Parts: sequence; C-alpha cells; structure tokens
Amino acid sequence: MRLGISSYCLFASMTEGKMSIFDVMDWAKAHQCEHFELVPFLLDFLLEDGSINQKLVDGIREHAAKLNLPLSTFSLNANVLKDTEAERREEIERIKKYIDIAHMLGLKKMRHDTVAFSRPFDQCTPEAFEEVFPILVASSQECADYAAQYGMNTTLENHGFFANGADRVIRLLNAIDRPNVRMTMDVGNFLCVDDQSEMAVKKCVGYADMIHLKDFYIRDKRRMPATGARFNCDFGNWFETIGGRVIRGAILGQGDLDIWEILRVIKHAGYDGDISIEFEGMEPCENATAICLETARTIWEQV
Repeated sequence: MRLGISSYCLFASMTEGKMSIFDVMDWAKAHQCEHFELVPFLLDFLLEDGSINQKLVDGIREHAAKLNLPLSTFSLNANVLKDTEAERREEIERIKKYIDIAHMLGLKKMRHDTVAFSRPFDQCTPEAFEEVFPILVASSQECADYAAQYGMNTTLENHGFFANGADRVIRLLNAIDRPNVRMTMDVGNFLCVDDQSEMAVKKCVGYADMIHLKDFYIRDKRRMPATGARFNCDFGNWFETIGGRVIRGAILGQGDLDIWEILRVIKHAGYDGDISIEFEGMEPCENATAICLETARTIWEQV
C-alpha cells in the first residue's frame, strides 16, 4: 500500500494564492507521501482553444520526477448526461483529451465521472438511474477502450448523489465489463446517498483500484439550523444527503466514520494499491492534512 494525498487536500491554499501546484507537490514530498494524485481544479490543462497546455503537463511530470514523487492518478469531474447527443459527444471527447493528458503525465489510471455532482435530488431516483443506465455504460466503455491504447485503467468513483452507493456502482462496473475499468472507492462519499460506509466498503473493496480516505461529521438536519446547502462540500461546508441528513468534512479519525474498521477491512481484504487522503474540512488545510496522514499511518499499522 502507498499512502499519499490528492492535490484537492490543499485546494484552499491554492485558491488563496498561497500555494501553486508545485508547492503542493513539494509539501507532499516533505510529508513523506508515497504518491500524489492530481485534481485539475485551478489547473489549466486545456487552453482556451482546446489544445493541451504542454508546458503545464511537462512541468508537473518533470517536477514529480525531480522530487521522486510518483504521480498515481488523475481525477476528472465529467457529465455525459447532456441534453443533446452533440453535447454528449463533446463531453466524451473532452474526457478522451484528459486521458491523453494523463498518458503524457505518465499515469496508468485516471478517474472520470459520468454524471454531475450537482444533479438535482429529484433526478437521482432509481427510475432515473435505470433510464440513463445504458448511456452511462456505453460512455464508460468508449472511454475505457480509448484508454486501453495506452495500457491505462479508468476508474469510476462513488461520487455525488446519482452514480453512488455500493450497489449502483458495482452494477455499473459489471455492466461496463471491461478489464481496465475499476473503482475509485471513496470511503466517505457513500454517505451522500446514506449508505452505511463501513458496510459499503466491504462490498466494494474488491473492485477498488484507488481509495480516497476521508472522514465526515454526520448530523440531523433538524438540529443544525442555517446549514445543509446542497452540492457544496468545499472548505468544510455542511451539505445535505439524499436522505436529509447533513454532513461536513472532518480531519481523519475525528469525525463520525469508523476509520479503524474501514482501514481494517481494506487491509485484510488484501488491498495493496494506492490510498489518497482527501481532506475537505474547515480546518487550515495544511495542518489538517498532515494530521490525516499521520492518523492513517498509525491506524494502518495497528489494524
């Protein structure tokens, strides 16, 4: 197992202009990260004319090599459920371009979404999932087949409120039926659809090619006035789940998830891949992420 961070952990410092992506990579190396995951927030990998920002790609790849910090994966927000077929084709081609970028970075896997994180709750029903299921499958197959030319895996994450929940994600992976399609298993995101995280991890760990390790506070919305905005988890905001609870990012081990049990299940299932800390709480991100790393190392050694 290699433990590292997602660049998203230090997104707050990047947003405030305190750190560049190269500073974040330096920070990761200084905190003994064994790999580094890229999220393209604030990173202009695609220029306005649609071409690839070769300078940025080369700069990140070369800086990682200089630091001896392996780049593990690339995580892309995407949404193939468009109003028209032309728009859907445009989105698939955008995903493919990012697969090209991932290959140029030297990566062997890349996560892409199939649906927007902010899909309205009334469109996240089982009936809606069945209706668009063939589109999700076909689009993922096309992207996976494109990635295969590079010997690359694609992964789907339990992300947002629609393509989430252990049973939906497993069903989608089995329907896609490609050897190079696996799962980015986010141990906390199951809560968005009110799956019990510890049980969902048991179901999904065998499909995982990457794991996001995070923690959440879980509260009754009725007892949390002035909280619960939908679709906004950045910087420790409370946001609402499908079932009407509210959750907020926490420092690993300090929230309401049983991180000890989750890591015990992952370790004893024989998982030997990469784990990324993905901190999204309200505490200062650099100190909080350092605590998350130390907590994960300590628990992993003891479970």
